[in-house]
Amino acid sequence: MKKSAKILIGVAAVAVAAGILVPRLLKKDPPIEAVPNPNVTVESPVRADISLESGLIGTVQPSDIVYVIPKVAGEISEVYVKAGDTVTEGQALCKIDNSKQIDNARIQMESAAVAMQNAQAALNRMQVLYSTGDISAQTFEQTQAQTQGAVLQYEAAKLGYDTQVEFGTVTAPISGTLESVNMEVHSMASQSTQLCVITGEGVRKVVFAVPERIQNQLQVGDRIRLQKQGTEYEAVITKLASMISMQTGLFDVEATVEKGEALAAGSTVKLYVVSDRTEDAVTLPVDAVYYDGGDSYVYTCEGTTVHKVMVETGIFDEERIEILSGVEMGDQVIVTWSSELYEGSQVNPMTRDQEAAAGQDGDQAADQTENPDAGQTEANAQ
Repeated sequence: MKKSAKILIGVAAVAVAAGILVPRLLKKDPPIEAVPNPNVTVESPVRADISLESGLIGTVQPSDIVYVIPKVAGEISEVYVKAGDTVTEGQALCKIDNSKQIDNARIQMESAAVAMQNAQAALNRMQVLYSTGDISAQTFEQTQAQTQGAVLQYEAAKLGYDTQVEFGTVTAPISGTLESVNMEVHSMASQSTQLCVITGEGVRKVVFAVPERIQNQLQVGDRIRLQKQGTEYEAVITKLASMISMQTGLFDVEATVEKGEALAAGSTVKLYVVSDRTEDAVTLPVDAVYYDGGDSYVYTCEGTTVHKVMVETGIFDEERIEILSGVEMGDQVIVTWSSELYEGSQVNPMTRDQEAAAGQDGDQAADQTENPDAGQTEANAQ
C-alpha cells in the first residue's frame, strides 16, 4: 500500500514538472529587432573667403595739425587768442613789434636798388663800347655778370623787406582749434619759437603700428573697425609705410575715421585689422573637423558607409575652416557628431534640405495625431 502511494506521488510530481517545463520549451523567443542606422547631416565643401582680425591700439589725431612758428623775430606786442579758441584760416593770432627790422630791411633794399641802378648804367656804357670794339668780350661779360648780381641782391633785399612788413602779424594757416598757446605780451619771438598748435576741425585720423606679418595683408583703401567706450567707428587706411620705423621696429599706418568728430585728439582706441585672409578657398564648417594628436580628419559618407579621411587645414574663423587637401568639392562630409562614426560604420545620410523637409513632415504628423479630425474637417471644407 505504501509502495503504491509513493508511485502515485512520483507520477504526480513528474506531471507537475512536465506542466511547467514543456510550455517553456515550446515557447518561441521574440524576434531581435534591427537597430536603425543613425541619422547624420552631410554637406559638400563650398568655396568661400575667410578673414582673420587682430586687435591693436591706435591713437586718435586730427587730420591736420600745424605748429605755428613766426617768420619774423621781435617782441610780441599783442595777443588776440587763447588756448581752446576756435580760429579760422587767416585770423590774426598775435602782433610782433618788428619796426626796427622793417627799417633795417628798407635801408638794405634801397641800397641794393641804388647799386642795381649803377650796375645797369655801367652795363649800358659797356654795351656801346663793346659794339664799337673798344672793349673785349671778356670785359663786357664781366660787366653783365656784375649787373646780374646787383639785380639778385636787390630782389633778395626786397623780399626781406616784404617779409618783415607782411608777417609782423601772425595769422592762422588753417581753420581749427588752438590746442596750445605759447604767446605772451612783451615776450620775445624768433623764427625758432613755436607760438601755438592748431588742429583741424571735424575729420579725425588714427595712427598705429603693425608688424610685417600684418603689413603684408593691408592695402591703402582697406576698411578697419574702431571701438571706443562701446561705440564702433569705421576708418579707411590712407597711409601705409613701406619702411620700418627706427623707433618702434614696426610699420606705421594712418587711417581716416568716418564720422569721428566725437573722438578726442590724443585719445586711444581699440582697432581691428585683417591679419590673415584667404579667398575662394575650399571650406567646411569648423565642427566637421576632428583632431587626434595634432592630426586633423573628417568623416565622409559614400552611400551609407562612413570613411575616416585625413585632411590638411588652413586658417579658420568662428564658422568655417579652410581645407587645403584631403577632400574635394563633390565629397559628402559628415558635419554632425555621432557615437557611431568610425571607419566602415553604416549611417543614414541626410542633407540639410532633406532634414528640413523631414522636420516639416514630422510636425504635420504630430498635428494630425493631436487633432485626428483636423484632416477630415479640412477635406469636408474643400
